[in-house]
Amino acid sequence: MSGYTGCKRYVRYLGLFLAPILAFAVFMTGCKNEGAEDEGKPVQLAAGTPDSVRKIAEERQLSQKDIEAALKTYMPSGRFDDYVLFASGGHSGQVFVIGVPSMRLLKTIAVFTPEPWQGWATGSAETHEILTSGDMPIGEDRTLNWADTHHPALTETEGDYDGQFLFINDKANARVAVIDLRDFETKQIVKNPNTISDHGATFVTPNSEYVIETTQYATPLPFYEFASLDEYKEKYKGLATFYKFDREKGRIDESKSFSIELPPYWQDLCDAGKKVSDGWVFCNSINAEMATGGINEGNPPFEAGVSQREADYLHIINWKKAEEVYKAGKVKELNGAHIIPLDTAIEEGILYFVDVPKSPHGVDVTPDGNFIITAGKLDTHTTVYSFNKLMDAIKKGAPEKDEFGVPVLPFDDVVEAQVEIGLGPLHTQFDNEGNAYTSVFIESTLAKWRLGPPIYNGPDPWTLVEKIPVQYNIGHAVCAEGDTVSPDGKYCIALNKWSIDRFLPVGPLHPQNFQLIDISGDKMELLYDMPIGVGEPHYVQMVKADKLKPWLVYPEVGFDPATMSVDPEAASVGNEKIEHDGKTVKVWMSAIRSHFNPEHITVNQGDTVTMYVTNVERARDATHGFAVEGYNINLSLEPGESSKVEFVADKPGVFPFYCTEFCSALHLEMMGYLLVKPGPGS
Repeated sequence: MSGYTGCKRYVRYLGLFLAPILAFAVFMTGCKNEGAEDEGKPVQLAAGTPDSVRKIAEERQLSQKDIEAALKTYMPSGRFDDYVLFASGGHSGQVFVIGVPSMRLLKTIAVFTPEPWQGWATGSAETHEILTSGDMPIGEDRTLNWADTHHPALTETEGDYDGQFLFINDKANARVAVIDLRDFETKQIVKNPNTISDHGATFVTPNSEYVIETTQYATPLPFYEFASLDEYKEKYKGLATFYKFDREKGRIDESKSFSIELPPYWQDLCDAGKKVSDGWVFCNSINAEMATGGINEGNPPFEAGVSQREADYLHIINWKKAEEVYKAGKVKELNGAHIIPLDTAIEEGILYFVDVPKSPHGVDVTPDGNFIITAGKLDTHTTVYSFNKLMDAIKKGAPEKDEFGVPVLPFDDVVEAQVEIGLGPLHTQFDNEGNAYTSVFIESTLAKWRLGPPIYNGPDPWTLVEKIPVQYNIGHAVCAEGDTVSPDGKYCIALNKWSIDRFLPVGPLHPQNFQLIDISGDKMELLYDMPIGVGEPHYVQMVKADKLKPWLVYPEVGFDPATMSVDPEAASVGNEKIEHDGKTVKVWMSAIRSHFNPEHITVNQGDTVTMYVTNVERARDATHGFAVEGYNINLSLEPGESSKVEFVADKPGVFPFYCTEFCSALHLEMMGYLLVKPGPGS
């Protein structure tokens, strides 16, 4: 690899052979329960501690520090959290909403998988349509019923969260979803027709002009075309896709979106430049070796094959120039998508590379936009690139190119610093005092270190300050608004992949562990362990709660969340009715405590039934469910909401329908009957 001199050759062997051994040693050291050595010792509490508190402390072996940590996270009933986490739901295909500092789970947002509590794709025609819009464009029956959500991204205005919309990706299937934070519901799912997976998503430009998605695993273009692995270098490609976001409509506009063709490296995480670096996007990649595996054929396994070289490539993308090239029509069309060919991207000065130590994962731009921080999973440093030096190197012209002709900038010309962090650095966040916080996977620590001028002008720049152990195997970390232009610096959260001995055993599958860390003092302090017993969350964003302005009820009765407007077909009090037209039946139904109207619906076997069900309540939290037994129909209707149900009455018999919510003392009486008369020959 050209230019890279900052990483010693021993790191290669450390990464491939010693790291697993060291990881095991570190892990076994950490597995000892903190405080086990203090068991049986008298609890030391501050003078004046009430006897009632002292008794509890003694029973539970709580220290003064434990009590202080509990007080820092305790939120009495009716008191609201300062921050909100939006956490990826991993294999659940959902998003979790969590309050901070209480670490209370507030809501699950249904996205890529059916979710009964909210009636998501479990009867509602509108939500079913949104979900299936992200189906695979191959085969006759390729509806996806699972997802692997990874990286939520809040909309930004001038590089700050604005609390309006949230994006989330499905790594497994290269889908991107849009969530409207007025009602915390998914409004759109977009499937990339030319790539199969997208770990590098979602990330936004500073004013949310575009939502960024990059290919994870290289495939032919499009992904469902066949090419032998022997043709990997020639036929396999990556993509960086820029989805145009229409903020007024709250939707991605695929007609104004474009992709950039990339070499068949595995594109990983990205971050958009901000302030001085606005207009650029930085994406890490792995597998510069272009290894294709084949352990069963006697080849090196993937984990060895993609880790042979000392460095991989940081992709430096001029997205504003790419936008100009796209608008000028210098694209090819593939499956309805516009793609800037690799040769064009090179000729137009859109794409550059620079070496990055080895097997990198995270890439993060500092709040002032001056520096780009990367971390090689098999390196012990964070590597800091200067944006100004990158621009100077681009102006000078790159002396070398990769084998696809992409200019490779000299490593030594663009690096500002390298900071020794520890074994297995991954992701970096920032506070409001010029510090960075990097997750260190193998060591199971969160490392705090100082940046340098102009963002930090104090003593000892580019130095490690402190590490705090976490339990265990930290992946991402997040700090309060820590990837914006104005981080808060109050809390960080470690997203730990293992919990082992932290919680009561619940079988061989253990929960993940979110650990809340106070970073406001001179020393980082662990406050709280939160088990996450669903999916495998990957990344979160932490936004000030007061930036969110959710509706408490829908603005008008008959509101359709899919269109965010009143449905002209919505039922209202006084216009409930049933219409029969041959084999078609339409029902306009209202729901109010504690009855549905109509309560009897009689149809013939084989009829196509369309129901418009409206919750006419205006009181907060007066949610009604609507479930039809035997027909796989379940709705959740928040106050003012209207939903459409479509089904064929193909099963004769008597089918009760009822409200699934405990909406009143008479909730069991809130029911009715769907009567399906048998057809001829039944």
